[in-house]
Amino acid sequence: GSVNLHGSLLPQYRGAAPINWAVINGEEETGVTTFKLKHEIDTGDILLQQKISIGPNETAGQLHDRMMTIGAILLVETIKGLANGSLHERPQSAITPFAELKHAPKLFTDTCTINWNKPAEEIFNLVRGLSPFPGALTLLNGKLLKIFMGKAALIAHHFVPGTVETDQKTYLKFATPDGFLHVTELQLEGKKRMAVEDFLRGYKG
Repeated sequence: GSVNLHGSLLPQYRGAAPINWAVINGEEETGVTTFKLKHEIDTGDILLQQKISIGPNETAGQLHDRMMTIGAILLVETIKGLANGSLHERPQSAITPFAELKHAPKLFTDTCTINWNKPAEEIFNLVRGLSPFPGALTLLNGKLLKIFMGKAALIAHHFVPGTVETDQKTYLKFATPDGFLHVTELQLEGKKRMAVEDFLRGYKG
């Protein structure tokens, strides 16, 4: 049969975007899995797995690059194990009850659009889970804005969620119900990706 490498600890996060969804959901751990292919996507018997921690500020892109190296090593170990007969396949149903499964569907525009009524930490996880591609989306003075990096700040305030605050020099932040998301890297429609300080130097909102 055929062997595949998947970017999660199967059976968790089956689907097209396992790395993104693990970060979006604020997971502290994920991993890579080698498994035998079956007709139904990502359902084959597991061969080997390797757990990987997720940093509190790590983006999906950064995690992907680490997982790529670890996954390559695991794939080589899998091939060697199959060749010498030391590997024993395990059905996914024996690992996690299917009622507890988390899924990793394809990312669409609705997924990427920031809802400023959600908590700052949840939005922060969305931003890093969609960075560098496809990017978290919002509007800034009627123009599409992609946010690639940011920081959550939990603080009481009187602003309506989604309100933009900036000193026009060093910071640009969006209000959430429980604080702010400070934007640190962004790309305005028609412009290149840049740090917030460089953006504000040339932006007259």
